[in-house]
Formats: sequence, C-alpha cells, structure tokens
Amino acid sequence: MVKLGQTIPAGDLFSLDEASSIPLWLQLKNRFIYLITSGFYLPGDQLPTVRGLAAEVEVNYNTVSKVYQSLEEDGYIVSKRRQGAFVADVSDKPGVSASVVAEAVTAEYIQRCQELGLSLEDIDAQFTAALVAAKAGRERERGIANEPQENGTRQGRVVVFPQPTGDDGERATGNGA
Repeated sequence: MVKLGQTIPAGDLFSLDEASSIPLWLQLKNRFIYLITSGFYLPGDQLPTVRGLAAEVEVNYNTVSKVYQSLEEDGYIVSKRRQGAFVADVSDKPGVSASVVAEAVTAEYIQRCQELGLSLEDIDAQFTAALVAAKAGRERERGIANEPQENGTRQGRVVVFPQPTGDDGERATGNGA
C-alpha cells in the first residue's frame, strides 16, 4: 500500500508487455490516462522527464516523447518549456473517468485473450477465477474472515453446492461415498 508522500518508482507504475500485440507507446499512454483519470496523478502534478521515464521503463526516448505528445494533444497534460510536463485538469473533459478507462482496458483484455485463442466462455471463466482470487486476497489482507464482528460473531462464507440428480431428474440418494 502506498503511503502519503511516498514516491513510487516509474518502473513499478508502468509495467509494459513487450509480447503484446498492443504497441509499447500505446500501453504507456493508456497507463498514463488511467493514472490521471483515477486520481493517482492530480492536476498540476509534474510527470517524470521524458529521458528519466525512458531510462526507468527501459524504452526508447522517442517512444516516451511520442506518448507525451499524444497525451498533450488529447488534453491530459500540458508541457511547459524548460519546466516539464504537468497533469491538466481533465475533470470537465467529456468521457474521462475511471469507468471509461476501465471499459477500454476490459475491451483490450478480451481482445488479447481472443488473440491467444480463448473463447468468450474461457475468458469469462478466467476473469471470474481471477476476480474471486482478488476478493479472497483482499479479505485476507483486511482480516475480514478472522475478525469478530460487532455482535461478537465471525463473518464466514456460505458455499452452496449443486444437488446431484439421477437420470429421472429426482435427487440422487446414496450413502455419500
């Protein structure tokens, strides 16, 4: 978890997938847009220098320069000569929100999975499994399952298993073995 005033290395903020069919500059641009629209970067925040970011994420200087130019053209950042690049106020920009960016990222995820040969059903199962794992991790991190609630009880999870049926649609019976 990031604490107020803590600096996060750019290499940790911008993980790029060189094997992806999505160009590196576009991956980097999309990540910047997400960080700006989600509120990680606030209006007026100074962005890393082009040279510094290129060195930290190990991409060509021209790639980062292209990203900054594109972000400026789209109104996400403002470049000030000899001062650097700063986040613009995008709060009134139509279509700019974390949900819009999340929608784009989800569409990109689906496309990449299909390129790997997964069916929509496979993608759904994969995403659902990842979501369940993320929720379980969050609960473990927060200690939800082990901490007593206000009434002194412990919160648990109820799992409902499908009931097996026989060939005639009746519930199967047996000794449970």
